[in-house]
Amino acid sequence: MTIPEQVIERSQPRRYRKATVAMIGLLLVLFSLTMLPPLFVGLSYGDGATTPFLHTFALTLTLGLICWLPLRGNTLDLRNRQGFMVVVGLWFLVSLLSALPFMLAVHPHMHITDAVFEATSGLTTTGATVLSNFDNLPHSILYYRAQLNLVGGMGIVVLAVAVLPLFGIGGMQLYRAETPGPMKDEKLTPRIRETAKRLWYLYVGLVIACAFAYWAAGMNLFDAICHSFSTLALGGFSTHSDSIGYFHSPAIEIVGGVFSLLAGVNFALYFIAWKHRSLKPVLQNAEFQFYIVVLCIIIVVTCLALHATRTFGPSESFYHGFFQAASIVTDNGLTTAGYPTWPPWIALLLVFGSFFGGCVGSTCGGIKAFRFLLLYHQSAREVRLLIHPAAEIAIKIGGKPTSERVMDAVWGFYFLYIVSYCVLSLGVATTGVDLVTAFGSVAGCLNNMGVGLGETSTTFGVLHDDAKWMLSLSMLVGRLEVFPLLLIFTKDFWR
Repeated sequence: MTIPEQVIERSQPRRYRKATVAMIGLLLVLFSLTMLPPLFVGLSYGDGATTPFLHTFALTLTLGLICWLPLRGNTLDLRNRQGFMVVVGLWFLVSLLSALPFMLAVHPHMHITDAVFEATSGLTTTGATVLSNFDNLPHSILYYRAQLNLVGGMGIVVLAVAVLPLFGIGGMQLYRAETPGPMKDEKLTPRIRETAKRLWYLYVGLVIACAFAYWAAGMNLFDAICHSFSTLALGGFSTHSDSIGYFHSPAIEIVGGVFSLLAGVNFALYFIAWKHRSLKPVLQNAEFQFYIVVLCIIIVVTCLALHATRTFGPSESFYHGFFQAASIVTDNGLTTAGYPTWPPWIALLLVFGSFFGGCVGSTCGGIKAFRFLLLYHQSAREVRLLIHPAAEIAIKIGGKPTSERVMDAVWGFYFLYIVSYCVLSLGVATTGVDLVTAFGSVAGCLNNMGVGLGETSTTFGVLHDDAKWMLSLSMLVGRLEVFPLLLIFTKDFWR
Protein backbone atom coordinates (compact mmCIF):
# COMPACT_ATOMS: atom_id res chain seq x y z
CA MET A 1 0.00 0.00 0.00
CA THR A 2 1.45 3.40 -0.96
CA ILE A 3 1.54 6.37 1.41
CA PRO A 4 -1.20 8.31 -0.43
CA GLU A 5 -3.46 5.24 -0.17
CA GLN A 6 -2.80 5.02 3.57
CA VAL A 7 -3.59 8.68 4.01
CA ILE A 8 -6.82 8.32 2.04
CA GLU A 9 -7.89 5.24 4.02
CA ARG A 10 -7.22 6.92 7.36
CA SER A 11 -9.10 10.03 6.31
CA GLN A 12 -12.25 8.11 5.39
CA PRO A 13 -13.66 7.65 8.95
CA ARG A 14 -13.13 11.34 9.74
CA ARG A 15 -14.82 12.38 6.50
CA TYR A 16 -17.83 10.17 7.17
CA ARG A 17 -18.07 11.35 10.79
CA LYS A 18 -18.20 14.94 9.53
CA ALA A 19 -20.86 13.98 7.01
CA THR A 20 -22.92 12.31 9.74
CA VAL A 21 -22.77 15.36 12.03
CA ALA A 22 -23.55 17.73 9.16
CA MET A 23 -26.50 15.62 8.02
CA ILE A 24 -27.98 15.51 11.52
CA GLY A 25 -27.50 19.28 11.76
CA LEU A 26 -29.31 19.91 8.49
CA LEU A 27 -32.18 17.64 9.50
CA LEU A 28 -32.47 19.49 12.82
CA VAL A 29 -32.70 22.78 10.92
CA LEU A 30 -35.57 21.32 8.89
CA PHE A 31 -37.20 19.87 12.01
CA SER A 32 -37.09 23.25 13.77
CA LEU A 33 -39.62 24.51 11.21
CA THR A 34 -42.24 22.15 12.69
CA MET A 35 -42.41 24.46 15.72
CA LEU A 36 -43.88 27.28 13.64
CA PRO A 37 -47.39 25.85 12.90
CA PRO A 38 -48.31 25.37 16.61
CA LEU A 39 -46.87 28.82 17.25
CA PHE A 40 -49.27 30.29 14.68
CA VAL A 41 -52.16 28.24 16.11
CA GLY A 42 -51.42 29.69 19.54
CA LEU A 43 -51.39 33.21 18.11
CA SER A 44 -54.67 32.58 16.25
CA TYR A 45 -56.48 31.36 19.36
CA GLY A 46 -54.66 33.70 21.73
CA ASP A 47 -54.11 30.86 24.19
CA GLY A 48 -50.89 32.30 25.62
CA ALA A 49 -48.85 29.15 24.94
CA THR A 50 -46.65 30.42 22.11
CA THR A 51 -43.43 31.08 24.06
CA PRO A 52 -42.48 27.36 24.50
CA PHE A 53 -42.61 26.82 20.73
CA LEU A 54 -40.62 29.96 20.01
CA HIS A 55 -37.89 28.91 22.44
CA THR A 56 -37.82 25.35 21.10
CA PHE A 57 -37.63 26.63 17.52
CA ALA A 58 -34.68 28.89 18.39
CA LEU A 59 -32.81 26.16 20.30
CA THR A 60 -33.34 23.48 17.65
CA LEU A 61 -32.41 25.82 14.82
CA THR A 62 -29.26 26.98 16.64
CA LEU A 63 -28.17 23.42 17.42
CA GLY A 64 -28.72 22.38 13.82
CA LEU A 65 -26.80 25.34 12.43
CA ILE A 66 -23.89 24.68 14.79
CA CYS A 67 -23.62 21.15 13.43
CA TRP A 68 -24.21 22.00 9.76
CA LEU A 69 -22.72 25.42 8.93
CA PRO A 70 -19.03 24.58 9.59
CA LEU A 71 -19.33 21.54 7.27
CA ARG A 72 -21.79 22.81 4.69
CA GLY A 73 -19.14 23.04 1.96
CA ASN A 74 -18.21 19.36 2.25
CA THR A 75 -19.65 16.62 0.07
CA LEU A 76 -22.14 14.86 2.35
CA ASP A 77 -22.03 11.37 0.88
CA LEU A 78 -23.06 8.64 3.28
CA ARG A 79 -22.54 4.92 3.44
CA ASN A 80 -25.20 2.61 4.85
CA ARG A 81 -23.50 2.72 8.26
CA GLN A 82 -23.72 6.49 8.46
CA GLY A 83 -27.31 6.35 7.25
CA PHE A 84 -28.26 4.22 10.24
CA MET A 85 -26.32 6.50 12.58
CA VAL A 86 -28.15 9.56 11.26
CA VAL A 87 -31.57 7.92 11.60
CA VAL A 88 -31.01 6.61 15.14
CA GLY A 89 -29.30 9.80 16.31
CA LEU A 90 -32.01 11.99 14.79
CA TRP A 91 -34.85 10.04 16.41
CA PHE A 92 -33.27 10.30 19.84
CA LEU A 93 -32.47 13.99 19.42
CA VAL A 94 -35.89 15.04 18.13
CA SER A 95 -37.59 13.01 20.85
CA LEU A 96 -35.71 15.05 23.43
CA LEU A 97 -36.14 18.39 21.66
CA SER A 98 -39.85 17.75 21.06
CA ALA A 99 -40.30 17.38 24.80
CA LEU A 100 -39.29 21.00 25.44
CA PRO A 101 -42.70 22.60 24.70
CA PHE A 102 -44.31 20.28 27.26
CA MET A 103 -41.66 21.22 29.84
CA LEU A 104 -41.78 24.97 29.13
CA ALA A 105 -45.56 25.31 28.93
CA VAL A 106 -47.57 26.50 31.91
CA HIS A 107 -50.43 24.11 31.14
CA PRO A 108 -49.48 21.30 31.01
CA HIS A 109 -46.20 21.74 32.81
CA MET A 110 -44.43 18.37 32.69
CA HIS A 111 -41.19 17.20 34.24
CA ILE A 112 -38.61 15.69 31.89
CA THR A 113 -39.76 12.05 32.15
CA ASP A 114 -43.37 12.76 31.30
CA ALA A 115 -42.42 15.27 28.60
CA VAL A 116 -40.03 12.87 26.84
CA PHE A 117 -42.60 10.07 27.10
CA GLU A 118 -45.33 12.26 25.55
CA ALA A 119 -43.07 13.57 22.77
CA THR A 120 -41.66 10.14 21.92
CA SER A 121 -45.18 8.72 21.90
CA GLY A 122 -46.27 11.39 19.44
CA LEU A 123 -43.32 11.11 17.06
CA THR A 124 -43.35 7.31 17.00
CA THR A 125 -47.14 7.46 16.38
CA THR A 126 -47.74 5.41 19.51
CA GLY A 127 -50.41 7.63 21.06
CA ALA A 128 -49.79 6.57 24.67
CA THR A 129 -50.24 9.55 26.99
CA VAL A 130 -49.41 10.43 30.57
CA LEU A 131 -52.18 13.04 30.62
CA SER A 132 -55.57 12.17 32.11
CA ASN A 133 -57.59 15.31 31.39
CA PHE A 134 -56.60 17.40 28.39
CA ASP A 135 -59.90 18.76 27.09
CA ASN A 136 -58.98 22.19 28.45
CA LEU A 137 -55.40 22.31 27.20
CA PRO A 138 -54.41 25.28 24.98
CA HIS A 139 -55.23 24.77 21.31
CA SER A 140 -51.57 25.13 20.39
CA ILE A 141 -50.61 22.19 22.65
CA LEU A 142 -53.46 20.03 21.33
CA TYR A 143 -52.45 20.84 17.76
CA TYR A 144 -48.79 20.18 18.56
CA ARG A 145 -49.58 16.71 19.87
CA ALA A 146 -51.47 15.91 16.66
CA GLN A 147 -48.69 17.36 14.53
CA LEU A 148 -46.16 15.09 16.23
CA ASN A 149 -48.21 12.18 14.92
CA LEU A 150 -48.33 13.72 11.44
CA VAL A 151 -44.56 14.25 11.20
CA GLY A 152 -43.71 10.86 12.65
CA GLY A 153 -46.29 9.04 10.55
CA MET A 154 -44.42 8.76 7.29
CA GLY A 155 -41.14 9.35 9.04
CA ILE A 156 -39.10 12.47 9.54
CA VAL A 157 -36.31 11.07 7.40
CA VAL A 158 -38.52 10.05 4.47
CA LEU A 159 -39.73 13.65 4.36
CA ALA A 160 -36.17 14.89 4.59
CA VAL A 161 -34.89 12.87 1.64
CA ALA A 162 -37.40 14.71 -0.53
CA VAL A 163 -35.68 17.97 0.43
CA LEU A 164 -32.01 16.97 0.80
CA PRO A 165 -31.32 16.75 -2.97
CA LEU A 166 -31.95 20.50 -3.12
CA PHE A 167 -28.72 20.78 -1.10
CA GLY A 168 -26.89 18.28 -3.31
CA ILE A 169 -27.29 15.45 -0.81
CA GLY A 170 -28.43 11.94 -1.68
CA GLY A 171 -30.87 10.20 0.62
CA MET A 172 -30.93 6.50 -0.29
CA GLN A 173 -29.04 5.47 2.84
CA LEU A 174 -31.46 7.41 5.04
CA TYR A 175 -34.46 5.97 3.22
CA ARG A 176 -33.13 2.42 3.62
CA ALA A 177 -32.51 2.93 7.33
CA GLU A 178 -35.89 4.55 7.96
CA THR A 179 -38.25 2.52 5.75
CA PRO A 180 -39.97 -0.34 7.61
CA GLY A 181 -40.13 -3.88 6.30
CA PRO A 182 -37.74 -6.57 5.03
CA MET A 183 -37.52 -5.28 1.44
CA LYS A 184 -35.90 -1.88 1.95
CA ASP A 185 -34.31 -1.33 -1.47
CA GLU A 186 -37.56 -1.11 -3.44
CA LYS A 187 -38.32 2.33 -4.86
CA LEU A 188 -41.41 3.65 -6.62
CA THR A 189 -39.33 5.83 -8.93
CA PRO A 190 -35.70 5.76 -10.12
CA ARG A 191 -34.82 8.77 -7.96
CA ILE A 192 -35.18 8.47 -4.19
CA ARG A 193 -36.18 12.13 -3.91
CA GLU A 194 -39.17 11.52 -6.17
CA THR A 195 -40.10 8.42 -4.17
CA ALA A 196 -40.15 10.35 -0.90
CA LYS A 197 -42.05 13.27 -2.43
CA ARG A 198 -44.76 11.08 -3.89
CA LEU A 199 -45.16 9.14 -0.67
CA TRP A 200 -45.74 12.44 1.12
CA TYR A 201 -48.14 13.68 -1.56
CA LEU A 202 -50.24 10.55 -1.05
CA TYR A 203 -49.99 10.89 2.71
CA VAL A 204 -51.06 14.55 2.75
CA GLY A 205 -53.83 13.87 0.24
CA LEU A 206 -55.34 11.19 2.47
CA VAL A 207 -54.98 13.47 5.50
CA ILE A 208 -56.99 16.18 3.72
CA ALA A 209 -59.65 13.65 2.68
CA CYS A 210 -59.87 12.32 6.24
CA ALA A 211 -60.19 15.83 7.71
CA PHE A 212 -63.01 16.65 5.31
CA ALA A 213 -64.78 13.35 6.16
CA TYR A 214 -64.52 14.02 9.91
CA TRP A 215 -65.82 17.55 9.42
CA ALA A 216 -68.72 16.30 7.30
CA ALA A 217 -69.50 13.68 9.99
CA GLY A 218 -69.93 16.36 12.67
CA MET A 219 -66.54 17.42 14.08
CA ASN A 220 -65.59 21.08 14.18
CA LEU A 221 -62.73 22.09 11.88
CA PHE A 222 -60.03 22.08 14.56
CA ASP A 223 -60.96 18.60 15.85
CA ALA A 224 -61.27 17.30 12.28
CA ILE A 225 -57.78 18.48 11.36
CA CYS A 226 -56.15 17.13 14.53
CA HIS A 227 -57.91 13.76 14.32
CA SER A 228 -57.06 13.42 10.63
CA PHE A 229 -53.38 13.85 11.56
CA SER A 230 -53.54 11.11 14.18
CA THR A 231 -55.76 8.79 12.11
CA LEU A 232 -53.64 8.70 8.94
CA ALA A 233 -50.46 8.52 11.02
CA LEU A 234 -52.11 5.74 13.08
CA GLY A 235 -50.89 7.79 16.00
CA GLY A 236 -53.83 7.89 18.39
CA PHE A 237 -53.48 11.37 19.92
CA SER A 238 -56.89 13.02 20.37
CA THR A 239 -58.02 16.47 21.42
CA HIS A 240 -60.31 14.98 24.08
CA SER A 241 -59.73 12.71 27.07
CA ASP A 242 -62.46 10.34 25.88
CA SER A 243 -60.87 10.20 22.42
CA ILE A 244 -63.37 9.40 19.64
CA GLY A 245 -65.90 8.35 22.30
CA TYR A 246 -66.26 12.04 23.20
CA PHE A 247 -68.37 12.66 20.11
CA HIS A 248 -70.92 9.84 20.60
CA SER A 249 -71.27 9.65 16.82
CA PRO A 250 -71.60 6.44 14.76
CA ALA A 251 -70.69 8.41 11.61
CA ILE A 252 -67.41 9.64 13.14
CA GLU A 253 -66.51 6.13 14.28
CA ILE A 254 -67.18 4.74 10.80
CA VAL A 255 -64.96 7.44 9.28
CA GLY A 256 -62.23 6.71 11.83
CA GLY A 257 -62.41 2.97 11.18
CA VAL A 258 -62.34 3.31 7.39
CA PHE A 259 -59.36 5.67 7.34
CA SER A 260 -57.52 3.51 9.89
CA LEU A 261 -57.86 0.60 7.47
CA LEU A 262 -56.71 2.78 4.57
CA ALA A 263 -53.69 4.00 6.55
CA GLY A 264 -52.70 0.39 7.19
CA VAL A 265 -52.26 -0.29 3.45
CA ASN A 266 -48.86 -0.05 1.75
CA PHE A 267 -48.71 3.50 0.37
CA ALA A 268 -46.75 2.22 -2.62
CA LEU A 269 -49.91 0.38 -3.72
CA TYR A 270 -51.81 3.67 -3.76
CA PHE A 271 -49.15 5.18 -5.97
CA ILE A 272 -49.24 2.23 -8.39
CA ALA A 273 -53.05 2.32 -8.48
CA TRP A 274 -53.01 6.06 -9.20
CA LYS A 275 -50.33 5.63 -11.88
CA HIS A 276 -52.28 2.90 -13.70
CA ARG A 277 -55.69 4.43 -12.95
CA SER A 278 -56.85 1.05 -11.64
CA LEU A 279 -57.42 -0.67 -8.29
CA LYS A 280 -56.29 -4.01 -9.65
CA PRO A 281 -52.69 -3.65 -8.38
CA VAL A 282 -54.09 -3.14 -4.88
CA LEU A 283 -56.75 -5.85 -4.95
CA GLN A 284 -54.37 -8.42 -6.47
CA ASN A 285 -51.56 -7.77 -4.01
CA ALA A 286 -50.98 -10.83 -1.79
CA GLU A 287 -50.12 -8.85 1.33
CA PHE A 288 -53.19 -6.62 0.92
CA GLN A 289 -55.44 -9.68 0.54
CA PHE A 290 -53.94 -11.26 3.66
CA TYR A 291 -54.28 -7.96 5.57
CA ILE A 292 -57.96 -7.60 4.67
CA VAL A 293 -58.79 -11.22 5.54
CA VAL A 294 -57.18 -11.01 8.98
CA LEU A 295 -58.76 -7.61 9.74
CA CYS A 296 -62.21 -8.83 8.66
CA ILE A 297 -61.95 -11.90 10.89
CA ILE A 298 -60.96 -9.84 13.94
CA ILE A 299 -63.62 -7.18 13.26
CA VAL A 300 -66.39 -9.77 12.84
CA VAL A 301 -65.35 -11.63 16.00
CA THR A 302 -65.26 -8.37 17.95
CA CYS A 303 -68.69 -7.23 16.76
CA LEU A 304 -70.28 -10.61 17.45
CA ALA A 305 -68.63 -10.82 20.88
CA LEU A 306 -69.88 -7.38 21.90
CA HIS A 307 -73.39 -8.40 20.92
CA ALA A 308 -73.19 -11.89 22.48
CA THR A 309 -71.93 -10.50 25.81
CA ARG A 310 -74.72 -7.87 25.76
CA THR A 311 -72.15 -5.13 26.02
CA PHE A 312 -74.08 -3.23 23.33
CA GLY A 313 -77.14 -3.67 21.16
CA PRO A 314 -76.89 -4.84 17.53
CA SER A 315 -76.17 -1.49 15.88
CA GLU A 316 -73.82 -0.27 18.63
CA SER A 317 -71.96 -3.58 18.53
CA PHE A 318 -71.35 -3.08 14.81
CA TYR A 319 -69.95 0.44 14.73
CA HIS A 320 -68.16 0.26 18.10
CA GLY A 321 -66.68 -3.12 17.21
CA PHE A 322 -65.71 -2.05 13.67
CA PHE A 323 -64.02 1.17 14.77
CA GLN A 324 -62.25 -0.22 17.83
CA ALA A 325 -60.98 -3.37 16.11
CA ALA A 326 -59.73 -1.37 13.12
CA SER A 327 -58.12 1.22 15.41
CA ILE A 328 -56.34 -1.21 17.74
CA VAL A 329 -55.20 -3.80 15.20
CA THR A 330 -53.77 -1.17 12.82
CA ASP A 331 -52.05 0.38 15.88
CA ASN A 332 -54.00 3.62 15.64
CA GLY A 333 -55.01 3.62 19.30
CA LEU A 334 -58.01 5.97 19.20
CA THR A 335 -60.69 4.59 21.54
CA THR A 336 -64.44 4.80 22.00
CA ALA A 337 -67.43 3.92 24.18
CA GLY A 338 -65.79 2.92 27.45
CA TYR A 339 -63.35 0.52 25.78
CA PRO A 340 -61.48 -0.27 29.05
CA THR A 341 -64.71 -1.66 30.54
CA TRP A 342 -65.30 -4.15 27.71
CA PRO A 343 -64.96 -7.88 28.51
CA PRO A 344 -61.24 -8.49 29.16
CA TRP A 345 -60.86 -11.24 26.57
CA ILE A 346 -62.04 -8.91 23.80
CA ALA A 347 -59.46 -6.31 24.82
CA LEU A 348 -56.82 -9.06 24.93
CA LEU A 349 -57.79 -10.22 21.44
CA LEU A 350 -57.31 -6.70 20.09
CA VAL A 351 -53.97 -6.28 21.87
CA PHE A 352 -52.78 -9.54 20.30
CA GLY A 353 -54.04 -8.18 16.98
CA SER A 354 -51.86 -5.09 17.41
CA PHE A 355 -48.80 -7.29 16.86
CA PHE A 356 -50.15 -7.91 13.37
CA GLY A 357 -50.40 -4.19 12.54
CA GLY A 358 -50.87 -3.49 8.86
CA CYS A 359 -48.94 -3.69 5.61
CA VAL A 360 -45.27 -2.97 5.04
CA GLY A 361 -44.91 0.59 3.75
CA SER A 362 -47.83 1.91 5.83
CA THR A 363 -47.77 4.11 8.91
CA CYS A 364 -48.63 1.23 11.27
CA GLY A 365 -46.44 -0.42 13.89
CA GLY A 366 -46.27 -4.06 14.86
CA ILE A 367 -44.67 -6.98 13.04
CA LYS A 368 -46.71 -6.30 9.87
CA ALA A 369 -48.77 -8.47 7.57
CA PHE A 370 -46.05 -9.26 5.04
CA ARG A 371 -43.86 -10.89 7.67
CA PHE A 372 -46.76 -12.90 9.07
CA LEU A 373 -47.63 -14.00 5.54
CA LEU A 374 -44.07 -15.18 4.95
CA LEU A 375 -43.99 -16.98 8.29
CA TYR A 376 -47.29 -18.68 7.45
CA HIS A 377 -45.92 -19.95 4.12
CA GLN A 378 -42.68 -21.00 5.79
CA SER A 379 -44.60 -23.02 8.38
CA ALA A 380 -46.71 -24.61 5.64
CA ARG A 381 -43.53 -25.53 3.76
CA GLU A 382 -42.03 -27.17 6.84
CA VAL A 383 -45.17 -29.30 7.24
CA ARG A 384 -44.94 -30.40 3.61
CA LEU A 385 -41.24 -31.16 3.99
CA LEU A 386 -42.03 -33.52 6.84
CA ILE A 387 -44.09 -35.52 4.34
CA HIS A 388 -41.71 -35.08 1.38
CA PRO A 389 -38.20 -34.54 2.87
CA ALA A 390 -36.45 -34.50 -0.52
CA ALA A 391 -38.78 -31.98 -2.14
CA GLU A 392 -37.60 -28.50 -3.10
CA ILE A 393 -40.43 -26.15 -2.24
CA ALA A 394 -40.10 -22.43 -2.87
CA ILE A 395 -41.99 -19.85 -0.85
CA LYS A 396 -44.01 -17.78 -3.28
CA ILE A 397 -45.85 -14.54 -2.60
CA GLY A 398 -48.10 -13.37 -5.40
CA GLY A 399 -46.67 -16.07 -7.68
CA LYS A 400 -43.09 -14.87 -7.21
CA PRO A 401 -40.48 -16.84 -5.22
CA THR A 402 -39.10 -15.20 -2.10
CA SER A 403 -35.34 -15.27 -1.59
CA GLU A 404 -33.86 -17.04 1.40
CA ARG A 405 -32.18 -13.75 2.35
CA VAL A 406 -35.59 -12.17 2.91
CA MET A 407 -36.74 -15.18 4.94
CA ASP A 408 -33.61 -14.97 7.09
CA ALA A 409 -34.29 -11.27 7.72
CA VAL A 410 -37.90 -12.02 8.69
CA TRP A 411 -36.94 -14.78 11.12
CA GLY A 412 -34.22 -12.58 12.64
CA PHE A 413 -36.61 -9.68 13.07
CA TYR A 414 -39.34 -11.88 14.55
CA PHE A 415 -36.92 -13.38 17.10
CA LEU A 416 -35.52 -9.98 18.14
CA TYR A 417 -38.99 -8.45 18.34
CA ILE A 418 -40.35 -11.14 20.65
CA VAL A 419 -37.18 -11.11 22.79
CA SER A 420 -37.43 -7.30 23.06
CA TYR A 421 -41.07 -7.63 24.11
CA CYS A 422 -40.27 -10.18 26.82
CA VAL A 423 -37.24 -8.33 28.19
CA LEU A 424 -38.97 -4.95 28.27
CA SER A 425 -42.12 -6.44 29.83
CA LEU A 426 -40.11 -8.02 32.62
CA GLY A 427 -38.26 -4.75 33.08
CA VAL A 428 -41.50 -2.81 33.49
CA ALA A 429 -42.79 -5.51 35.87
CA THR A 430 -39.80 -4.88 38.17
CA THR A 431 -41.13 -1.36 38.83
CA GLY A 432 -43.99 -2.82 40.85
CA VAL A 433 -46.93 -3.08 38.44
CA ASP A 434 -48.89 -6.28 37.91
CA LEU A 435 -48.04 -8.55 34.98
CA VAL A 436 -51.18 -7.65 33.00
CA THR A 437 -50.25 -3.99 33.15
CA ALA A 438 -46.58 -4.67 32.38
CA PHE A 439 -47.13 -6.91 29.37
CA GLY A 440 -50.09 -4.85 28.10
CA SER A 441 -48.18 -1.56 28.40
CA VAL A 442 -45.15 -2.84 26.52
CA ALA A 443 -47.41 -4.31 23.83
CA GLY A 444 -49.06 -0.92 23.43
CA CYS A 445 -45.71 0.89 23.15
CA LEU A 446 -43.59 -1.63 21.23
CA ASN A 447 -46.37 -2.04 18.64
CA ASN A 448 -46.81 1.77 18.56
CA MET A 449 -50.48 1.22 19.37
CA GLY A 450 -50.72 3.32 22.53
CA VAL A 451 -53.47 1.53 24.47
CA GLY A 452 -52.40 -0.57 27.43
CA LEU A 453 -54.11 -3.04 29.70
CA GLY A 454 -54.82 -2.96 33.41
CA GLU A 455 -53.71 0.28 35.04
CA THR A 456 -52.65 1.82 31.70
CA SER A 457 -55.88 1.20 29.81
CA THR A 458 -56.70 4.93 30.08
CA THR A 459 -53.41 6.70 30.93
CA PHE A 460 -49.75 5.84 31.40
CA GLY A 461 -49.33 8.60 33.99
CA VAL A 462 -49.83 6.10 36.83
CA LEU A 463 -46.52 4.35 36.10
CA HIS A 464 -43.20 4.88 37.85
CA ASP A 465 -40.66 7.06 36.04
CA ASP A 466 -38.39 4.06 35.43
CA ALA A 467 -41.24 2.29 33.63
CA LYS A 468 -41.89 5.39 31.50
CA TRP A 469 -38.25 5.50 30.34
CA MET A 470 -38.36 1.82 29.42
CA LEU A 471 -41.61 2.33 27.55
CA SER A 472 -40.13 5.34 25.71
CA LEU A 473 -37.34 3.04 24.58
CA SER A 474 -39.97 0.46 23.58
CA MET A 475 -41.60 3.02 21.29
CA LEU A 476 -38.31 3.77 19.53
CA VAL A 477 -37.49 0.07 19.20
CA GLY A 478 -40.88 -0.55 17.61
CA ARG A 479 -40.72 2.50 15.34
CA LEU A 480 -37.21 1.73 14.07
CA GLU A 481 -37.97 -2.01 13.89
CA VAL A 482 -35.18 -3.22 16.22
CA PHE A 483 -32.32 -3.57 13.73
CA PRO A 484 -31.11 0.07 13.45
CA LEU A 485 -30.91 0.35 17.24
CA LEU A 486 -29.25 -3.05 17.56
CA LEU A 487 -26.63 -2.22 14.94
CA ILE A 488 -25.15 0.69 16.85
CA PHE A 489 -24.47 -1.59 19.83
CA THR A 490 -22.47 -4.16 17.84
CA LYS A 491 -18.67 -4.15 17.62
CA ASP A 492 -18.61 -4.76 13.86
CA PHE A 493 -20.63 -1.60 13.28
CA TRP A 494 -17.89 0.61 14.77
CA ARG A 495 -14.91 -1.14 13.14
